[in-house]
Amino acid sequence: MKNAIYFHPEAYSTNGPKLMGRNAAGEGFLRGYFAHSQAQSFTALVPKAEYGAAFAEAVKVAGRQEPAIFVTKAALQRLVNYGSVFYPGPGLGEHAWQRALFGHASWSLCGITHTLCSGRAMDAVTELLTAPVQPWDALICTSSAGKDAVQRLLQAQAEFLVARLGAQKLVLPKLPIIPLGVHCSDFVFTQEQRRVARQKLGATDKTQIVLFAGRLSFHAKAHPLAMFQALEAASRSLADDEDLLLVQFGQFPNKHIENAFTAAAHLAAPSLRIKTLDGSQIDNRNTAWSAADIFCSLSDNIQETFGLTPVEAMAAGLPAVVSDWDGYKDSIRNGVDGFRIPTLMPGAGLGTDLALRHALEIDSYDMYCGYTSSLVAVDVQAAERAFTTLLTDKALRQRMAKAARLRACEEFDWSVIIPRYEALWAELAEIRKAQAKDHPRSQYPWPARMDPFHGFASYPSTLLNPEIRFCLVDPKLSDALIRLEAYQKLDMVNFVKAIIPSDNELRSVLSGLKDAAHSAAELVGNVEADRKAAVFRALAWLAKMNLIRAVS
Repeated sequence: MKNAIYFHPEAYSTNGPKLMGRNAAGEGFLRGYFAHSQAQSFTALVPKAEYGAAFAEAVKVAGRQEPAIFVTKAALQRLVNYGSVFYPGPGLGEHAWQRALFGHASWSLCGITHTLCSGRAMDAVTELLTAPVQPWDALICTSSAGKDAVQRLLQAQAEFLVARLGAQKLVLPKLPIIPLGVHCSDFVFTQEQRRVARQKLGATDKTQIVLFAGRLSFHAKAHPLAMFQALEAASRSLADDEDLLLVQFGQFPNKHIENAFTAAAHLAAPSLRIKTLDGSQIDNRNTAWSAADIFCSLSDNIQETFGLTPVEAMAAGLPAVVSDWDGYKDSIRNGVDGFRIPTLMPGAGLGTDLALRHALEIDSYDMYCGYTSSLVAVDVQAAERAFTTLLTDKALRQRMAKAARLRACEEFDWSVIIPRYEALWAELAEIRKAQAKDHPRSQYPWPARMDPFHGFASYPSTLLNPEIRFCLVDPKLSDALIRLEAYQKLDMVNFVKAIIPSDNELRSVLSGLKDAAHSAAELVGNVEADRKAAVFRALAWLAKMNLIRAVS
């Protein structure tokens, strides 16, 4: 069965001014989808028609010969012939309401979690209980920790709905865990590439390079003090002719944060040599990954949900020192692919003030993340021991590197992940097929977007009905037709041409009143069945133009 993906170029590109994890994940997914999908054609649901051309170009660049199709919202009903529509985010609610206009069982919806702590993301998750999301829909959770966070949000919202409305039936989408993927082939480097990269960084054969890759932000990714302190202490284990280099590969959001990193490093790791590579430069990416010996990411931020860089490190064959945090728990096997460093966070009931400040917009989202992460501790002594062990045991580094690379290829390569997506979409189609017959359509499937002539039925003096009789305002039909043509040229009139019947249909109605008044039912009596409602409705427009009028 055909599937479609919601396509907005920004969501699938890392070329924008602000590089975020969701962009990297989206770009990787799209490339993986084109490379490994079994689709016979590729379809995009696009918010703007011009994005359809960008999608077709992306299919072409990927080397796929299958047709590239795009569907706009104006033609949304075309999706009734599809299985699933994939959205690169958690907000399925609005799309479920839009689908409702064509029947809840018309197609399946599939979203994915990225960050889960923003107000927008949390609202999107809790809305799943009140929007017409169905059992044949799914929200992919990229990690076990992420799924638990989603379930906690849903549970709290369910308790509210039970208390508020006495809700007895709650419908949930499937919540499968499918990790983000990587293109393992991107992380294969030759010895010559490694030699050149290390030379570029000023590293010798006696230099060990620890790589941190990711957003360089102490409030929104990983507070660097734990890393600085642990590396400073671990560097003392090196022989006199050895040295340690920390490479920070990423982007600072602004100069203030860059200066903050510099000041912290000077204080906590005065003897540690540090180089920073701009994460937006592709050459720097290859330099960072090919030169490194050990990967590090001591994330302590609730904005993290999966954590793509540890998996990239595995693909690069690097042993990792990461925090025992969120999705890192699913990727790095402690003692096998690297070391997971224990973390400590306050328990429930001790963060209500932080939630309140965020909810009331006293604090920005950035400050909410920063305040929360400031109360998450990473065990510095454990990190020091992990670094020391890896720095002094080359054989262990090599065993972990081999295990990590193998795991990345077997578990996280897009060639493995895309089939899991397509298997999920097929499963959703089967669920929909089995349950759809028991799901009757509602007269008003989207109450907040109902027919305006129903919602505002008490506004007019009279509602258009089949018994109302109309006559021409002009004595002669020719005069009415001349005025019709003239009015249709006015900007204030022709702006609604998309919803008005054709010129021939309008002229036919007026001609029907040439000799006598007729009821609305009579005027549309000879109109083709599929056009009858549109022409009947247009009688109100002809009356608005003062071309016809109601008579007793």
